[in-house]
Parts: sequence; structure tokens; C-alpha cells
Amino acid sequence: MKSKKIIIGSRGSKLALIYAEKAKNQILKFSKKFNISNVEIKTITTTGDLNLKVRLSELGGKGLFSKKIEEELLDCKIDLAIHALKDMPSIETNGLVTNSFLERNDPREVLISRDKIKFKDLKPNSIIGTSSFRREYQLRNIRNDLNFKLIRGNIDTRLKKVNDRLYDAVILASAGIDCLDFSHHISEIFSVDEIIPSAGQGVIALQCRKDDEQINEILQKINHANTYICVQAERNVLKFLEGDCETAIGVISHIDNENIKLKAELFSLDGSKRFYYEASKNIKEAQDLGLEVGENLKRQSLGNYKK
Repeated sequence: MKSKKIIIGSRGSKLALIYAEKAKNQILKFSKKFNISNVEIKTITTTGDLNLKVRLSELGGKGLFSKKIEEELLDCKIDLAIHALKDMPSIETNGLVTNSFLERNDPREVLISRDKIKFKDLKPNSIIGTSSFRREYQLRNIRNDLNFKLIRGNIDTRLKKVNDRLYDAVILASAGIDCLDFSHHISEIFSVDEIIPSAGQGVIALQCRKDDEQINEILQKINHANTYICVQAERNVLKFLEGDCETAIGVISHIDNENIKLKAELFSLDGSKRFYYEASKNIKEAQDLGLEVGENLKRQSLGNYKK
């Protein structure tokens, strides 16, 4: 068998490249079995990386962080793509498949504030930075005396804006903070009961061409089984609701023996109404569980969550 070089397509941020290195190291464990000569990481600038002044929903939604990478994958310029799953659209791109996931990182949300002030102790009218409607509505549901302001950019940029007193605090995903060794900046970690994270948060997704049998086989070797099951349930909630960047929805699941438990909350367009549902099924019915939860939330909301 001829030796093969594998090219991974990734965004160029520090965090994305750390994720890409994790995937590379996992693939290299099977270099002998699949006669892999080398694994190269190619950085690709996405539309979402270029415009940092407006919400993603104003630029076209979640695909902004994946579309350019997917185009290179479809054009055979790379062999596989790596994504933060929470940034991917809920509907798969034709010709591609995302069926492999590394073991989930911490899915929780964290608060980073000046002087390590806890969320409950922030002064009224404090300015909280977030680019997510979900996070804003969830936090307003806990405290309605704070101001929320759009913040974009990588984690370093956001932390600098807090230090420069442009914001009093920011809300970020724990997974990214941990990977970048910024945990010492954390003021508070929210449990998944306090703030339900985005579907697939903390999960690194590996995407390839549907017809590339060898890459598909390699990716199945590094797929983390329990993460895969949770992803099927959580993503099906999004698919049923046709969730996008403007959909304020939190979804989280965990496996307990042979059962998977899932809970989700959905907010109305203006954030004034909250809809909640939780359920559990056997792990073999994970996809059905996601559809059940999505259907229940849609029925509760009467469709008042999308424009």
C-alpha cells in the first residue's frame, strides 16, 4: 500500500490549532495500520475570523466558521476538517460527513471578571461581554440588572478588553480556557444546571468527504463512543428546531449506565420567555431522544423562537 500524507484543515487561532494537534496525535497512533507517512495541518481563514464587529447572525450564521474549510474539503485540498462542534450548522453539507468526535472537553461556562468577582457580586449595570443570545438570556434570567454588550474575537482579545475596563466581565466556554491554560483567570464556573451550554459544546468534530473510505475508516478508529452518543441526541434537538445563531437554546446530555439523560432550554426571540424540558432513553435511542426534546420545546414555544 502506498504511504499517505493526511492534511487537516483548521482555523488559524491558537485554540483551533490546539484542537487540530489533538486530532493529529490521535491519527498518528494508527500510522502503521493505515500506512500514514505524515499528518499536516493547514490553516484556513474563515469569514467568521475576518469580521469581528457584528454578531454572527448578522453575517449569515454558524456556517461562517466552517464554510471555507468545507469548500477546501470538497475541492480535495484537505483530507479532513476539524471544527468546534458548537460552531457547526445543524444540517450537514452535501457530500460531507461528520461522524467522528474526540472525547468531550468540559462543556461548562465560566465567568472571567476583574478582581475575580463572582456573578452574584457584580455591581448593578456591570457590562458583561458575550456574542451569544443564549448566554445573554440565560444570565438575564438569573440577574436582570446587568448590561450585556457584544464582544467578538479570540480569547486573548476578550480578556484584554476586561483588563482594559471596556467590560466588567465576559462569559466563555470552559473548554477553550482550559486548553489555553488560562484557568487561573476564571472567577466562577457555572454548573450545567445553572447555565445549560450550547449543543455539542466542548466537542471537537472531525469531518471528511462521504466517499473517502480510508479517511472515514481512520476517523472511526479515533471516535469517542460516549461523546458520539451525546452528540447525536444534542444535535437532533437543534435539527428539529432548525436552530441557528439567533436561536437561544441550551442543550446538554450525559450517559448513566445504559441510559442517556438530556435537558434543554429554549428562549423566545426577545428572551422574555423560557421553555424547558428534560427526558431520558436507552443510549440506543439517543437520536429519538433529541427529536422528542426538540418537539416538546417547539410545542411549548408555539414557534416563538425564530423570526
